[in-house]
Amino acid sequence: MKKLEIKSFLAICFVLLTISVTVIAQDEVKEEKETPPEGGTPKDFSLPEKKVVNLENGLKLVMVQYGQIPKATISIVTKTGNINESADQVWLSDIMADLMKEGSQNMNGDQIANKIAGMGGELNINVSMHTTTAGASVLYEFVPEAVSIVADVVMNPAFPEDELGRLINDRKRSLNVSLSRAQPQARAAFMAAVYPDHPYGRVYPTEDMLSSYTIEDVKSFYENNFGAKRTTVYVVGKFDESKVENVVKESMSGWKSGPETNYPVAEPQVTDIVSVTNRADAPQSTIMFGIPVANPSSEDWVALNVTNSLLGGSFGSRITRNIREDKGYTYSPRSVVNSNYKSAIWYEIADVTTDVTQPSLEEITKEIYRLQDEAPSEEELDGIKNYGAGIFVLQNSTPGGIIGQLVNMDVHDLDDSYLTNYVQNIYAVTPEKVKEITQKYIKPEDMTLVVVGDKEKIEKQVEAFDKQRESLRLPVK
Repeated sequence: MKKLEIKSFLAICFVLLTISVTVIAQDEVKEEKETPPEGGTPKDFSLPEKKVVNLENGLKLVMVQYGQIPKATISIVTKTGNINESADQVWLSDIMADLMKEGSQNMNGDQIANKIAGMGGELNINVSMHTTTAGASVLYEFVPEAVSIVADVVMNPAFPEDELGRLINDRKRSLNVSLSRAQPQARAAFMAAVYPDHPYGRVYPTEDMLSSYTIEDVKSFYENNFGAKRTTVYVVGKFDESKVENVVKESMSGWKSGPETNYPVAEPQVTDIVSVTNRADAPQSTIMFGIPVANPSSEDWVALNVTNSLLGGSFGSRITRNIREDKGYTYSPRSVVNSNYKSAIWYEIADVTTDVTQPSLEEITKEIYRLQDEAPSEEELDGIKNYGAGIFVLQNSTPGGIIGQLVNMDVHDLDDSYLTNYVQNIYAVTPEKVKEITQKYIKPEDMTLVVVGDKEKIEKQVEAFDKQRESLRLPVK
């Protein structure tokens, strides 16, 4: 019996000793975690060498050797998209792209999908405001063949009429899902106010509009907007350049030149429009509050993006800390610089608790005016610049990221210096420059305001804010 008691006592001592050591070790680990080493300065971005081949019909081939993985990303980008839709054609380009994925005149959709899958990839066709992109990422040895398949889809779409009804119904479901949510509703109202009578302001079609589209409409849109002059073939990764070049010349040199790129230039409106959209019994109000700003070709573009990150565009930004961390009005607010061709918009968007709609708008406005009145500290700005430079380099660390940047430069008529100097230009931004940019562009008194929520509960709050928004410019204490 005594032996059992001694054993039990020793076992208890061992357990207590183990716990004590574990707690001490955890404390040491905790202390180490609380003092992490300072991050280094992100490296400058170096644009990998690219080879450009121009065909006689106007098509361009851009090849970049990048990375170590024996794989490449192919993107055939045509400079057309929602921007070339008329007022009664919203989403017609999207339906066209859906139909393109159903196959070419040489292979049906299933055959193409199986072929690309055997190469380690998947065919993707996407439409944005300015571009239509068809592409895939495949293994090294299949890159030339994949280029020819994607080129066939782009140049020779079958447009099977029997698939049109199904794809239109898919788009109707997508439309209904989008319009059931507050942020898409706010975005549609905001863009219509800032970009009236322009494709940028036409975010969603009606169901009747979708129902009206015929296969002739799809084919006509394609014929009017596709051709070699608007198209660039991008191949980035590891691949045989000579084989890719030969395939592009063989398969695409005979394609019609087609029309020149046509991006109608918009003149975004500086308005003080206030719009309240009713969403009965909504527990939150969705705020979208913004104004036209400098576009990507402006010398202020990089400084504007740094200013945006500090003000509301990063997790540690001032507006986010104010209405999320300090006040608890919202969970995920953010500000955005949305770029279009030769224009751009800055806006803050946030889903805030209904009862604090007015206080949220007031705090957002106060933070903007505070940055107009007082430059940030060097320490605060350095953190934002390191964040911006790091994100930029990270975004360009994949073949897809590099293609995205090259397409962005092409759309906005920018040269290589935009990329190669971007990190340097971030670090050149001073506190006074941030203050100057805020004063020059981000003016609450001239902003368009859209709020979606329970109108009965928020209309008076929005009206009260609007009447005194400029009075929120308080002297810095």
